[in-house]
Amino acid sequence: MHTTTASRDAGRTKLGRGQTGSQLDDGELWQQNVRSPSGKGQCQPHLPPVPEDSRTGALMAPPLPTRKVPQRATWTNQMDFIMSCVGFAVGLGNVWRFPYLCYKNGGGVFLIPYILVALTGGIPIFFLEISLGQFMKAGGINVWNIAPLFKGLGYASMVIVFFCNTYYIMVLTWGAYYLCHSFAPTLPWGSCNNTWNTPNCSEGSGSPACDNGTAATCLHSNGMHSPIVEFWERRVLNLSSGLEEVGTISWQLTLCLMATWTVVYFCVWKGVKTTGKVVYFTATFPYIILIILLVRGVTLPGAVEGIIYYLQPDWSKLGEAQVWIDAGTQIFFSYAIGLGALTALGSYNQFHNDCYKDAFILALVNSGTSFFAGFVVFSILGFMAKERGVDISEVAESGPGLAFIAYPKAVTLMPLPQVWAALFFIMLLLLGLGSQFVGVEGFVTGIVDLFPSKYYFQYQREVVVAICIGLSFVIDLTMVTQGGMYIFQIFDYYSASGMTLLWQAFWECIVVAWVYGADRFMLDIACMVGYRPLPLMKWCWSFVTPLVCLGIFLFHLINYKPLTYNKVYTYPWWGEALGWCLALASMLCIPTTILYKLSRGRGTLAKRWHQLTTPIWSSHHLQYRGVTADSARPSSVGPSLEEKIVIYESVM
Repeated sequence: MHTTTASRDAGRTKLGRGQTGSQLDDGELWQQNVRSPSGKGQCQPHLPPVPEDSRTGALMAPPLPTRKVPQRATWTNQMDFIMSCVGFAVGLGNVWRFPYLCYKNGGGVFLIPYILVALTGGIPIFFLEISLGQFMKAGGINVWNIAPLFKGLGYASMVIVFFCNTYYIMVLTWGAYYLCHSFAPTLPWGSCNNTWNTPNCSEGSGSPACDNGTAATCLHSNGMHSPIVEFWERRVLNLSSGLEEVGTISWQLTLCLMATWTVVYFCVWKGVKTTGKVVYFTATFPYIILIILLVRGVTLPGAVEGIIYYLQPDWSKLGEAQVWIDAGTQIFFSYAIGLGALTALGSYNQFHNDCYKDAFILALVNSGTSFFAGFVVFSILGFMAKERGVDISEVAESGPGLAFIAYPKAVTLMPLPQVWAALFFIMLLLLGLGSQFVGVEGFVTGIVDLFPSKYYFQYQREVVVAICIGLSFVIDLTMVTQGGMYIFQIFDYYSASGMTLLWQAFWECIVVAWVYGADRFMLDIACMVGYRPLPLMKWCWSFVTPLVCLGIFLFHLINYKPLTYNKVYTYPWWGEALGWCLALASMLCIPTTILYKLSRGRGTLAKRWHQLTTPIWSSHHLQYRGVTADSARPSSVGPSLEEKIVIYESVM
């Protein structure tokens, strides 16, 4: 009987103020869970902690929440989750950045550091974010109730994803603008006979750099401009002389911006029930277009040379630090780590979904798409180089230079250029929209989760989505001005840069592995999926991944270079200061929140640490701990319950 009483005292439940569920003093309840021998059954937790009646000594049921919390939505089927993750993580960076990095860093040799960083850094954090969301059933902020002291991680991810949603939509706006002009009888960027062209416009090959679209080189070589460069800078952007000259708003781009945000709103306003269906199209159709473009590309003259140039190995590159840094940066960008959106997607999973298997499937799809897109891009660039009689290195581009200069120039050299231009920009829009849908979904989920249930009202989600999109639209109006490109670059370079994402990923690993406990979280995952993941995950979270993140972060910091546009225009000091404010807006959330919570706590520093790192369990955790309607009724417990408690203690 002494053993039974001790076990009752050790497992006593305490409900704290502001907590949605029960919170254990020792935080070890989930470690005491066991699985059925098959590994496919439900969790078999020990009996719920039951308090004693002070007068009779009888065991009474714990108090249950008095207010009914609205049930959290879940995916209609698991394929919705897979497609949403594919639509979010597989984006423009896979098409316009990876192929260029592969060619630049030794061709096929680049795959060695890329795969190693993916296995030791990308996949472990990718899996960590999805499984954490599934386990806590919360968005990017409340998911850190697993260690409340570090809730600043959630605020930081919301800041990053908000900035990312705000400026990323501009790529889709430009793509929509190009798509509208792709249906013209003559592509407007293929000739110099337009109102926006200057006397220095030249349709001939001239300087290779001019045809490639590097405007700075053109200006300093022979003063001639390619028509695609003039269309991009004088028609689309109507570029001013610098950040100091913001200029007027372009009404054409504003209409494209409004149309794009409207599509995003009506695809996410109802939550995962609609988003999960829309991504079936936005995630799969780009692959069809990629295949069509590849078939067309490999049939063009010079395509084989372009593909060989893409894959030709240069083993000496492995000894360069920049190659490894590029591999790590690309992994963190393309896997969409640190934005909180993957956590939000995982939170809509069923509790026992096999998220471990899903993480590997999604990582394979993501990296496979990047590799496949390289064949499409370099077959086209090989053709372009052969047509102009220059080396492929003269036409290789990445980022917006590939999407809005190099590829549009290439289609003007093909038969039926309007068809291939339209297909390319439709693919670009769908890739971008898939990422934008889920980015907005992740941000809205984090914000809605902050609302207490007593403040819930009808159409709450629709109103929150409208406010978030409206705020982003107001900021975007600065990017459709003549100086908009300079503002866009500040957001792109600082707000969701490699440094902010690496800082976020580093702290995620530290909190889960060292504050909550890597072994503890591995058991939580085993409770969900029915088996233990590979021990490699635990070691990566604890040692390898934080060191990788910290190393790349310090490399970026040490090798920091001031932001420039086209390597000619240097931003003023206040422009750089604005950029650093955007970066620090997310990075400072973590230490600021830690210091604030510790300063507001009571007791010794050790006691505050213990209280603030004790998980706050949600209502769904009560369900999987075995709190049912029968066990919730006040009743005296007979010897059978006492016997079970003794058995559980002896097993542990």
